[in-house]
Amino acid sequence: MGEILKIKNVEKYYGNKGNVVKAIDDISLKVSKGEFIGVMGPSGSGKTTLLNLIATIDEVSSGHIYIDGQDLTEINQKNIAKFRRENLGFIFQDFNLLDTLTIHENIALALTINKTKKSEIDNKVIETAKELGIEELLSKYPYEVSGGQKQRTACARALITNPKLILADEPTGALDSKSAQMLIEMISNLNKDLGATILMVTHDSFTASYCDRILFIKDGKIFTELVKGENTRKQFFNKILDVVALLGGDVRDVR
Repeated sequence: MGEILKIKNVEKYYGNKGNVVKAIDDISLKVSKGEFIGVMGPSGSGKTTLLNLIATIDEVSSGHIYIDGQDLTEINQKNIAKFRRENLGFIFQDFNLLDTLTIHENIALALTINKTKKSEIDNKVIETAKELGIEELLSKYPYEVSGGQKQRTACARALITNPKLILADEPTGALDSKSAQMLIEMISNLNKDLGATILMVTHDSFTASYCDRILFIKDGKIFTELVKGENTRKQFFNKILDVVALLGGDVRDVR
């Protein structure tokens, strides 16, 4: 499989000379096409900062990030939003849907901005909504549907442009246990059935157990890595809990 994401010796500093905080400390990693990768670590470990750097929301202090071979550090600010729309999909904890737009319009937003033909947009929205089981909700507004349905809408929006990489930031964090399990199973299916490449930040060990591989970050560095391999999800879950304990248990490990 091809390499979708490559991070090489990335560092991120905040502050000035008198008070410098190193949020990311010389991290290097690779993600292949079709992988489902989890990123875990205690609060303040740097995992969200890392996600923001990959998402082009923040800029590296040093090092390089490549998506499908393109160096993000070489894209100028004028073109970064276009690159983000065309190459990245996002699933946020708080959904980030626009209440003034219907579910259909929320899903279609990136295609509309890219000036895709309306007939093509409609076909893609309906097809994606069917895959996520929300086709009957397309005429409704976000405030008229449940949290789980909002998150499915967010997944559809992330998927609609066929992005090279989907970035998920605590996607189950705002949901009850039942809705969270349904959502993570659906995200896992996007990975398995559609070949979506997903990088997910999570505090939740149960959610993480659906991943192929987990990167644990502590103090801005990669602390260790777990690969699911031939383990069952339950076995992988227990291994994740063991690492969580080593990290001090500062991640949610109950469900």
